[in-house]
Amino acid sequence: MIRDVQISVGAAEAGQRLDRWLVARFPRVVRAQAEEAAAAGAVLVNGRRAAKGLTLVAGDIVQILQCLEQSDFAAVPDATLPLDVIFFDDHLLACNKPAGMPVHPQRAGEMGTLVNALLARHPELASLGGDAMFPAFVHRIDTDTSGLVLAARTPPVYDALRALFRMRRMHKEYLALVHGRVGQGARLDDELAHDPAQPERMLILGNRNRAKARKAMRALTEFTVAENLGRFTLLRVVIETGVTHQIRCQLAARGHAVVGDKIYGAPGADTLHLTRHFLHAARLAFIHPVTAAPLKLEAPLPPELSAVLEKLRRV
Repeated sequence: MIRDVQISVGAAEAGQRLDRWLVARFPRVVRAQAEEAAAAGAVLVNGRRAAKGLTLVAGDIVQILQCLEQSDFAAVPDATLPLDVIFFDDHLLACNKPAGMPVHPQRAGEMGTLVNALLARHPELASLGGDAMFPAFVHRIDTDTSGLVLAARTPPVYDALRALFRMRRMHKEYLALVHGRVGQGARLDDELAHDPAQPERMLILGNRNRAKARKAMRALTEFTVAENLGRFTLLRVVIETGVTHQIRCQLAARGHAVVGDKIYGAPGADTLHLTRHFLHAARLAFIHPVTAAPLKLEAPLPPELSAVLEKLRRV
């Protein structure tokens, strides 16, 4: 990070935009970081805030209060975080992520993620995958979803596991408790996109909103009924694709929102006193990319979800 630096603009630099000048002066700063620093008022020219497109003249004094560099966009190890490893060999590992923990940081310096925990135990994985904020892991699950997340330990296995997800050769099974009594299973095939009005939400595209969507993504979901529990139903859900929020969005659109879902659940719906949604990545099954042996991984339900099921069964 560049902090508290003051530089005079030379004659040869006159006429450059402020953001481009920053990138030229500091090769480890990319354009987006220079623009963000200027927008935040962290770069002053002659003691005043300056727009990213300001044209500099010789003799201008540029004061950089703070500007992130590429090296700042790397996950930091944190050994205080828990790491529940379900499977481990020389080629890959699988973790049981708790609800409330993001898989990886989204911003420079962000802590409390599964990646922070992993790198504290396996620092050699920091460069695996090409994204210093999201190394080694080959897929994501939502922050408030618990369960299995898979990571590679070598570059060839990283590529092989990513290919299995891309070719839909990874069996991904979730347990979801939903509102309402579901009579039978179904296969759902929808096109999803980010809601232009609420970017944190996904929506199912229809003729009305298709034109508004920037990018449509096909979501394939199949569910079966595991247990009817009064006003609720426990579902086994298998997804072929990996679209953001696909289980939560598709089930809610059919009137069966996941219990505890803060985004897709109905206002005032019974959360059964859960502080997270009842969605758990329970099983992964695939062919091991090195040994060629069938591998079946399973993460048990966390205590807070098991307690809800036991309570409903007693009613």
